[in-house]
Amino acid sequence: MTSHQRKTGRRRAVVGGLSALGITGAAVLTTGLLAPAGAAGAVPAWPTAKGGKPVATTIEVSGTYDGKLQRFHGTGELGSDGQDESQKPVFVLKDGAVLKNVIIGTPAADGVHCLGSCTLQNVWWENVGEDAATFKSTSASAVYAVYGGGARSASDKVFQFNGAGKLVVTRFQVSDFGKLVRSCGNCKKQYRRTILINDVDVTAPGKSIVGVNAGYGDTATLRNVRIHGDTKKKIKPCTRFTGNDTGKEPKEIGTGPDGTTCRYSAGDLSYD
Repeated sequence: MTSHQRKTGRRRAVVGGLSALGITGAAVLTTGLLAPAGAAGAVPAWPTAKGGKPVATTIEVSGTYDGKLQRFHGTGELGSDGQDESQKPVFVLKDGAVLKNVIIGTPAADGVHCLGSCTLQNVWWENVGEDAATFKSTSASAVYAVYGGGARSASDKVFQFNGAGKLVVTRFQVSDFGKLVRSCGNCKKQYRRTILINDVDVTAPGKSIVGVNAGYGDTATLRNVRIHGDTKKKIKPCTRFTGNDTGKEPKEIGTGPDGTTCRYSAGDLSYD
């Protein structure tokens, strides 16, 4: 009975936090965001690929695509893992699509593009190319859910948030990265963006967990973030930028919690 009460309390707390962001309980349940967490302090092991599939042309997804833990990697015009901004993605997800049980190997090109609301469930990037995933909807009601999975070896960004709406990243792990989530700092069309990072393992080296544009009303909420191998606390949990729509490099204006743009406290982060 006691154990059940603890789980119920945690469930209510998570639902409450997501509800504050305008994400309904039904949406949470359908994407599996309340699945029980693993052992305390343990970073889940990476899966072993069950076969490989070269991808020469972007795979378009409507509905649900289950990769069955195959390793997908670019070839031909998708055969790049650099930072070229013109690269095409391995997967394009249409509004409401679900991509699950996929390992994206090398080359990864520009990973995954979400054109509307989407769910990335148990998706793993072995070596991030330009970006792991880019979220591009123009609707303020769009919700992008990243549940489970992980990414490593990202020289810059893992998740690029170019569009509007809410991004929820939970039960995810990242290592050897530049930025876990970045709200686009200089897109021609800018939006107010809401980001929630919850129950995530971050392993150094890394530069920043989330970067947001204070001037456009962005918010970033961090909960239960475990940071490994960063004893000197060099990884910035939340960084604020001015942001612009002119293409200029955005200016960093502050880091750390401020109760408005960067919403977390010291107790939401742990270090080992």
